[in-house]
This record gives sequence, C-alpha cells and structure tokens, in this order.
Amino acid sequence: MHLSIVVPLYNEEESLIELHQWIKSSLDPTDYSFEIIFIDDGSLDNSWIIIEGLSKRNKNIKGIRFAKNYGKSQALNAGFKSAKGKFIATLDADLQDSPEELPSMIKKLNKEDLDLVSGWKKTRHDNLFLKNIPSKLFNFAARLVSGIKLHDFNCGIKVYTKNVVKTIDVSGEMHRYIPFLASQAGFKNISEKEVKHQSRKYGITKFGPERFLNGFLDLLTLWFLNQFGKRPMHFFGLLGNIMFFVGFGFTLYLGIDKLFFNINSRLITDRPEFFIALVTIIIGVQFFIAGFIGELLVRQKPSQNNYLISQTTLNE
Repeated sequence: MHLSIVVPLYNEEESLIELHQWIKSSLDPTDYSFEIIFIDDGSLDNSWIIIEGLSKRNKNIKGIRFAKNYGKSQALNAGFKSAKGKFIATLDADLQDSPEELPSMIKKLNKEDLDLVSGWKKTRHDNLFLKNIPSKLFNFAARLVSGIKLHDFNCGIKVYTKNVVKTIDVSGEMHRYIPFLASQAGFKNISEKEVKHQSRKYGITKFGPERFLNGFLDLLTLWFLNQFGKRPMHFFGLLGNIMFFVGFGFTLYLGIDKLFFNINSRLITDRPEFFIALVTIIIGVQFFIAGFIGELLVRQKPSQNNYLISQTTLNE
C-alpha cells in the first residue's frame, strides 16, 4: 500500500460520496495504490451509513466510528494507528481540501527527502475577520514558539512518512500542532506546499471562535512541555528563587532598618514592606514545592519509548 488517506469527519453526510469520487478521480490515474480511512467522530447524521455503504463496495475503504464526539485529534490518532500505507495523507471531509494536490505533495516529499509536507492555503475563501485574520495571528504565534517556518499549521491537507504518524501521539486538541509534535519527536525535515482552498459547499463549520483561544492555550502547553516537561524544577525552582530572594531582601531591609535606624518607630507589621516580604517568601516556597512534586512525578512515571532512534549499530 503506497498511500493511506485519513479523513476525520463530524456530520458531513452531504460531502462524503462526492469526496470519495474526487479522491478516486485524482489518484486512479497515478501508480499509487491507496486506502481511504474515514473516522466518524460521533456524527449525528447519516455519515456512518454512507461510510458503511462505500466500504461494502470498495475493500480499500475503511470506516472507524466513535461512540461520541471526541474531537479531531482523537480521530486523527485512530486513523494513524490504522493506516498501513508508506505515506499517510490527511484531508478534511468538507471538500475544502483538494485531493488533486496529493500526488504533487508526495512527489515533493520524496524529492526533498522530507518527513512532512503541510499544505498552505495562501488564498483563503473564508470570512476575513472571523477566520483569516485570527488564523494569521495564530500561525504567527505558532511560528514564533515552535521555530518552524510554516504559514499554515492547521491546514487539513498534509502528507507524512509512515514513521512520523507511528511515532507521534496526537491527543487533546493538538491536531493544530502536528508539525510541532513531529519536530519534537526528531523529525526536522518539514516543509510546505501552496494548495488551493475551496469554499465550503455543504453545511457549516464545526469549529467556533473559541478554537483560537484554545489553540493559543495549547501552544503555551506545548512550549512549556517542550522546555520543562522533563525538568520541571528548572522552571518552578527559578521562579521560587526569584520570589524567595525578593522576600528575603525585604525582610533583611526591615530588620536592619528597625535595629539600627528606627528603633522606636512603628511596628514592622504595620509597614507594607512586611506583607510584601511575607507573600513573596510564601509564594517562593510554594514554587519550590511544586517543582519537587513535578520532579517526583516525572521520575516515577513508567518509562516510555517516546523518542526516535535514527540509527543503530546493534546486531540482532
């Protein structure tokens, strides 16, 4: 099997048959053998019935149905686990991603020895204020934090080598940051290709404005885990040191001032510096405790092979 096409979907009954025909007409003229994996993320319409019908007519069409709506990340993860192709592509089911782009993206992946090729919807047919501008801000932040020079992190159409999707774990709402996850796992050869963006033909988008806020919060989570996930004391210990020494400095100042300069002045507890010292010392100690607890959790966590070995000299 050359290519596995993973299609996550939620309530897309109108577009599935047309998408299936579009994929076939785009790939049948090529030499690629391919499978299509539809992941029904708890749809409430007739999406699953259509998928069952398609799979009965074509053995290379697979369907996975979730018991409820778990989210796009979980759908992609299930599709990646099921995929058997040498290359794995992802498409959104709303007909806004063109399967005609896949052969040229695979060609680019092979020619440039890449791990991942992401689509770039340079010209978008979406609302300027609700989607285009927020998307540009979101992608700017993602480039800044990840260091990966992509224009469109969340583009639905991507092509991966098999090693990438079998190594990374897409969970939560991290589907927006698959290039970031791949880079963290050791796959550094990441590029993009400009693709056509189609206007939505049926239904409405399943993602509301809150996805941008959630996206930024997820980005902060990824940054923190990337920087301090294996050494939480480096983060909490630094903050604890800063807060503790600020408090200690105020305490030292109050003590010297009271003992040598203002013996008969008001009580130390009547001065605002006392409360600053008290609060910062307490916060500093709490950060230290958080760091120690984090280190204990990291060290007690069962060892997992969440790393990539590029070469080995072991003889088996």
